[in-house]
Amino acid sequence: MNIQTATDIAVLHHALVGVAEEMGEALKRAAYSPNIKERRDYSCALFDAKGRLLAQAAHLPVHLGSMPASVQAIISSVNLGSGDFGIVNDPYSGGTHLPDVTVVAPVFSGRRLIGYVANRAHHADFGGAAPGSMSPQPDLFGEGFVIPPTRVDQPLLTLLRANTRSPEERIGDLNAQFASCRRGAARFLEIESSIGQRRLPALCARLFDHSRDLIRDGTRHWKRGYFVGVEFLEPADEGMQAIYIPLQVHVQDDRLTFDFRGADEQVPNSMNAVKAVTESAVVYSVLCMCDPTPPVNQGCFEHIQVITELGTVVDSNRPAPVAGGNVETSQRIVDLCLGALAGALPGRVPAQSQGTMNNLTIGGIAPNGEQFTYYETIAGGCGAGPIRDGASATHSHMTNTLNTPVEALEHAYPLRVEEYALREGSGGMGKHRGGDGVVRRVRTLVPAQFGLLTERREHAPKSVGKGKAGRQGINQVRTGEGEADVLPAKYSGELEPGDALEIRTPGGGGWK
Repeated sequence: MNIQTATDIAVLHHALVGVAEEMGEALKRAAYSPNIKERRDYSCALFDAKGRLLAQAAHLPVHLGSMPASVQAIISSVNLGSGDFGIVNDPYSGGTHLPDVTVVAPVFSGRRLIGYVANRAHHADFGGAAPGSMSPQPDLFGEGFVIPPTRVDQPLLTLLRANTRSPEERIGDLNAQFASCRRGAARFLEIESSIGQRRLPALCARLFDHSRDLIRDGTRHWKRGYFVGVEFLEPADEGMQAIYIPLQVHVQDDRLTFDFRGADEQVPNSMNAVKAVTESAVVYSVLCMCDPTPPVNQGCFEHIQVITELGTVVDSNRPAPVAGGNVETSQRIVDLCLGALAGALPGRVPAQSQGTMNNLTIGGIAPNGEQFTYYETIAGGCGAGPIRDGASATHSHMTNTLNTPVEALEHAYPLRVEEYALREGSGGMGKHRGGDGVVRRVRTLVPAQFGLLTERREHAPKSVGKGKAGRQGINQVRTGEGEADVLPAKYSGELEPGDALEIRTPGGGGWK
């Protein structure tokens, strides 16, 4: 590759990433819900005319690695014209879990299709049996309102309003997603105008090749051979066994194969993951260990093969519930992949981070008579590595969100945050120490329903060498002024005014 071509590819990559970042800013500023506006639970990306990933912003790994499946599902099912929007949240037609709503818009230069822009945002409620659409449920239909790949029109929006607890917020957040796509389409056209309509596709093809080659170069020094690992998901119900997930990684010169065959069958609770989520976690894990890290696009996927069995917890089949698969199982798959890759990369893989997103939902009737739904993932400790301590109070791996600021939470909901602090001493000791988790206690001022989807309440985040494991998380409810009662990792229940939920998140493992 000559210097001029390499420079052109670099300029194109950064221009495309800049568009995706600007889309995210537009979405954040226009959104209604604190979950999108404050926590930034969204992701944006650009695709070529064939639906291949061109570039993404530095948003949420679990969204971005699986978004190509959503785009492909829409463009293969819906004929989108100029000004149209496609939408999907169906996990079994390109989605991940129901609160994650993907919007796709075609980009036309005159009558010529040049690509697509897309975003995915987590909506704080999308119907279903419990507020927040994230509580443990026995099937997909209990989790919320399912949208297959569809063109957006007024009847669809009317139907959506009738199936969510917070219709004004939902429509407001969707309008923000539409506005974000419009901004991305305008900027995409500017890039084509600058580069030229004939030259742009050729440069995009070179960009794909460049990323594919960097993946191969970045893994060239890895040990060749087979490397194995095993992880467990904690049971959702008392009396159930932990969910078993094995992995065999085959590192070859021309391919990395991640084989999950033998994983437990899908379960009647929300810990199932669709294959797109599993693939997303695998690609993320590989990118973490690549040096240099390539521009993230379709070329990154060409070196990686993921093998699963349909009907298992890592490749579930309709109508298995999946709300927790996207947020919790994805984290365990990352732990599993990095643990196996430690055999191919001795001394480079860090200790385990908290390994959970600590999902909390609370919903009820506000004093003004309107329904509210609060959803949040809560930070914890990161694993220590070979050169530094783990970070404390940070969202790690498949999530890249923020905690909701106390002021924003209390302004939007009839809730009070009574404690928000570091959980000191929760990180594992070692030459390099694991990061500490946090303590977050939220008290409700009105009767409410709540749901918890968490992990690492029984199995602690692992250390490396002689380092110590991080401390497990703890979920507690305090009724009035009474003593705290410990809750299971997955739980839903009722709160009376004055009751408080206290989440103590796990710390990261220590390094030898």
